[in-house]
Amino acid sequence: MAARLDTAAVKAAYRRYARVYDLLFGAIFQPGRRRVIRSLACRPGERVLEVGVGTGLSLPLYPRHSRVVGIDLSRDMLERARERVRRHRLEQVEALLEMDAERMAFAAGTFDKVVAMYVVSVVPHPERLVAEMCRVCKPGGDIFIVNHFSSSHPLLRASEGMFSRFAGKMGFRPDLPLEPLLEGSGLQLVEAGRTNLFGYWRMLRCRNGCRSELAA
Repeated sequence: MAARLDTAAVKAAYRRYARVYDLLFGAIFQPGRRRVIRSLACRPGERVLEVGVGTGLSLPLYPRHSRVVGIDLSRDMLERARERVRRHRLEQVEALLEMDAERMAFAAGTFDKVVAMYVVSVVPHPERLVAEMCRVCKPGGDIFIVNHFSSSHPLLRASEGMFSRFAGKMGFRPDLPLEPLLEGSGLQLVEAGRTNLFGYWRMLRCRNGCRSELAA
């Protein structure tokens, strides 16, 4: 999976997006956010990691009895997420941390569930992100991914390939294939569906099949 993004490009892109992100990507992506958090079925005290929490649009949707940690590479986006937490008094949010999702600082098996919404196509190395999500999730825990993956339709796939040359400027790759991402990842696909406008995005519910250091 050739990386067409780097950390500097991602940070620069989301520095530009930060002020207008909610306007551009709030309502259009909200059905996917609602569906994931509803599907999480968080039990009291469960710890959830949201990778790429952005401006925190999803944070008010988590039940008050959950414990949510959000991470993001963009300081500008996190500032808005922290303001959202203060404004809505979101006591379920345990921490919002600036962190590279490909190199998380958490110990293995820290979280009961891990969520990545609209993030997998944003990082330079998606397979590293998935490996880290598996590492920090408890064995057998649920991992949810919402993302657009490359289309099987020839015309759509061609247009995605054409726009992929601008991935560095856009801050995401439009032609990320799903199958290579899951192969050998340790993720066991439990459920897959489509969400958001025209069903263009997919929601994946996976079971973490990786053994953590705690279980070894």
